[in-house]
Amino acid sequence: MREVSIDELRQLADAAREDIWEAAREHGREPRIYLHWSAGHYFQRFDDYHVNITGDGKIYISTDDLSEVLAHTYYRNSGSVGISLCCCAGAMTGDLGDEPPTPQQIESIAQATCAVADGLWLTIDRKHVMTHGEAADNADGLDIEYPGGPYGPQNTCERWDLQYLGTDESGAYTTDYDDPATGGNVLRGKANWYRQHSED
Repeated sequence: MREVSIDELRQLADAAREDIWEAAREHGREPRIYLHWSAGHYFQRFDDYHVNITGDGKIYISTDDLSEVLAHTYYRNSGSVGISLCCCAGAMTGDLGDEPPTPQQIESIAQATCAVADGLWLTIDRKHVMTHGEAADNADGLDIEYPGGPYGPQNTCERWDLQYLGTDESGAYTTDYDDPATGGNVLRGKANWYRQHSED
């Protein structure tokens, strides 16, 4: 893995845009960006994600080709980019453990999301940018038939990545995806803020 800047990440997404769109179209959908936590330690990176963000907010890529299909989001890997915070070892729905998302990670994932969305020409909304928990419940409206059924917070809660962030603005676990305090809504809001202010 190697460290990259936000600008380089945007360039990598731009370079992969055509291939990612083609792969997504082959599955009857538009590209997606999936946001994760690794359920590991702050400086433990994983090749399952295109982008890993360590506890200090530094951004690492596992591949220079963001169109490479990696195993980050069950039944949703083609035509998508997986971005993960390296954190939350031992997290439970009522306690994010000793390594919750850091403020640096939260800002970095919002900036990384904005950069990848810019490169892929995507709107930053729930249809295109989702947490793994939201994806596991098909919160984007796709009708993916997972073996065993949906597995997110509204169902079995097998995956609930970033359902809340442990911050003042996203302080408690909820299964209501329309609650503005969910991690997904907060992160999309921050990514849109970065997009708006990068155009100023």
